[in-house]
This record gives sequence, C-alpha cells and structure tokens, in this order.
Amino acid sequence: MTEGVIKIPIHEFLPHRAPMLMVDYIVEISQGHVICEYTIESDCIFLVDELLQEVGLIEHMAQTCSSIVGQNYYTDDYNPEVDERVIGFISAIKSVCIECLPKKEQRIRTTARLVSQFEGAGYTICTMSVIAEVLGDQIAEAEINLFLQERKP
Repeated sequence: MTEGVIKIPIHEFLPHRAPMLMVDYIVEISQGHVICEYTIESDCIFLVDELLQEVGLIEHMAQTCSSIVGQNYYTDDYNPEVDERVIGFISAIKSVCIECLPKKEQRIRTTARLVSQFEGAGYTICTMSVIAEVLGDQIAEAEINLFLQERKP
C-alpha cells in the first residue's frame, strides 16, 4: 500500500458485513475498474491452518468486483446500520486459476476490471476480470459473472 493513498471504506459500496465482509478498503475506483485490499485476520471464517481457503479467496475477489457496480446503488444518504439497497451473488465463474493460498496476516491487493455489463429494470448482470496479488506476486485470477439487484424499501 502506498502511503498517502486515500482508503475508502467498502461498506459504502457493498451490503456485506462481518463475518462475510472480505474487503477492508477500496484504494481506487471508477466505473470500469477497482483496486481493493484485504488483510487476512485470525478470525476470518475461511481461514484453515493459517491459509485463506479457495472459497474465501473467490469471495474476496467477487466482492472486489461487485464494488464497481455497487457504487451506482449507494449515495451520500447511505446509512450502513439500516440500509441494504442491493443484493448480489456470483452467477457464474467462467474461469479461475489459484496459484497459491495467502496466509494469515497477509494483505491481498486485488484489481478488477469490468468486461461487460447489462442493466435491466432494477438489476445488473456483469462480467468481471480480476487479479489478486500478495506483495506484488499474482496469487489468483478469474473471470466472474455477477448479478446485482436493487432492493426496494
């Protein structure tokens, strides 16, 4: 992490909460890409023998991806204590390659790019390309389809 970079709390863009929140901060975001970071703590529910399991790494990557689209649903009047404007899930994993599992206390820096997006009435379907790194070394890459739907109050 570069000193002086503004870190945006992820809860401003996603409805996830502990223990399923797998991103700490958004480092950079636009309509077409995002960079997020996550430090693996000892209380992570996907930690086994001090390694983040594949399902946890994929969930982290998906949450990173969904923040690109999720930002369109959240605005300045968002209250994380009572507000869940969108639900989302992985609709398909088109490809995934996990080269190694990150260890407890390591920081994952993940970059996602929007490949395609279709918006309907209150929902979005998108394809994302994502790469996860630890200390500058690639540990995983994937192409993921996500479905996000706006929740009406």
